[in-house]
Amino acid sequence: MCRSIKTLRPPALPEEATEEEIRAAALQYVRKVSGFRAPAAHNQEVFDTAVEAVTDATRALLSGLEVRGASGRSTA
Repeated sequence: MCRSIKTLRPPALPEEATEEEIRAAALQYVRKVSGFRAPAAHNQEVFDTAVEAVTDATRALLSGLEVRGASGRSTA
């Protein structure tokens, strides 16, 4: 997709990403997909809704990841 998207965490530390970093990554993703850095007023609500949805999905992804060898957890 885009090589410039920032990695939020090292592989062994999924809990290291802050809420601010998760939201910034979601905003970056929505900007990339929509093609807008800042949406027009008539698109603001759908843009913000998408950022929140991606933020929630990212948080769920990071909290659900199991990294082999980290904190006694293992991957499936």
